[in-house]
Amino acid sequence: MSSFMQQPLAEASRQVPHWLQSVQARGLSFWKEADLPTRRTENWKYTGLKALRDDYQLADGNLILDALPEPLVQGFGGARLVFVDGVYQPALSNTSSVEGVSVCRFEDADEMQSAKIAEHLNGGLSVEDHLFAALNTATLRDGVLVEIAANTAADAPVEFLWLVSAADAPTAANQRLLVLSETGSSATVVEHFASLENARDSFCNGLTELMLAPNAKLSHYRIHEESGSAVHIGGVHARLDRDAQLESFHLALGSVLKRFDLVVNHAGPGAYASLNGVYLPRGDEHIDYHSTIEHAVPHCSSDEIFRGIIADQATAVFNGRIHIHPDAQKTRAELSNRNLLTSPEATVNSKPELEIYADDVQCAHGTTVAQLDETAMHYMRTRGVSQAEAEVMLSFGFINELIDGLGLESLKSYLRPLLAARFARNSELSRHLL
Repeated sequence: MSSFMQQPLAEASRQVPHWLQSVQARGLSFWKEADLPTRRTENWKYTGLKALRDDYQLADGNLILDALPEPLVQGFGGARLVFVDGVYQPALSNTSSVEGVSVCRFEDADEMQSAKIAEHLNGGLSVEDHLFAALNTATLRDGVLVEIAANTAADAPVEFLWLVSAADAPTAANQRLLVLSETGSSATVVEHFASLENARDSFCNGLTELMLAPNAKLSHYRIHEESGSAVHIGGVHARLDRDAQLESFHLALGSVLKRFDLVVNHAGPGAYASLNGVYLPRGDEHIDYHSTIEHAVPHCSSDEIFRGIIADQATAVFNGRIHIHPDAQKTRAELSNRNLLTSPEATVNSKPELEIYADDVQCAHGTTVAQLDETAMHYMRTRGVSQAEAEVMLSFGFINELIDGLGLESLKSYLRPLLAARFARNSELSRHLL
């Protein structure tokens, strides 16, 4: 067993609240017996783990920031909690109240809150099916609980800014978020992952669980813009009860390795999930999205759209699975994955899957892989648009529909210049995008 695999065994000896010990023990027991996946492991066939180092050290929690980097100062207009290497930064956080929403760190939980965390943590996932979820659970020391009160509509988003430092040594950090949306509630949660200046060789193991009670509505946005040398292996697991509605959006800029497992369980009739995403690797970066939508009960629906633009020698993986259980009659489920290769050396492995065991369903899935449209390029060139500017405009247009459809205006305002800078070498090339 490598030193990387042994680290959770040492970490488990650290003191954790007694009510978390049984949760941690479950993850630890599975991790102790597990092996890291290889290319022979079906779900990891196109993603190797060579980028993982053996000498990561869990952050000591001593880094206190005086200020945030300029692009990250603004926030999205609501409450904001800032963490560096998994450690809370109260001086940089804005804990102003959002109507109907309470936020509590695990280590500050009272008896009632700790009981809720113990009851629901890992309630939407199986650590036996997700190895790195077991790692997160095995090394669990702290996390955040978000509760959205029944029959309330939050008037502003709640943002979590997860930062990694890793300036002096290879650093590993856990992130754990548990969202409980109670009956009839409505709220918006934003997760924003970024690297501090000079950060390198960081490993983030980020895990989020979304538990939606009957008729709850939740908008969840997860943005990844860590440095190019970062490794992030994580997931989002959601459980939807009767008539619950989840709007989920994911965006990932590339890095040496990013792998995300997205799982949505329809557990109550009438539930609906919208799962959209954009991935943008370049250079020699690698991004892997594995999504699974479980339709276990009747009269549920889901829509999933993921689009990727892969440049240079980068690689991307998208595996989207829709599983219709025998009792899930009257299901409607659609999945679309479209990819744009802007270089002859770029690679994408796309695999949409439909597994249907019910006979009264409406399901569709599809994938495309293409290069920039030559007809559209010719049209723009004949109207005086330069080759470079046309490439930028067509690339941005490929994902603009998903960005423009976001329900949080402050997030759209943040992403547009970020993506324009990603596509354009200078501001002249991005003048029509902002």
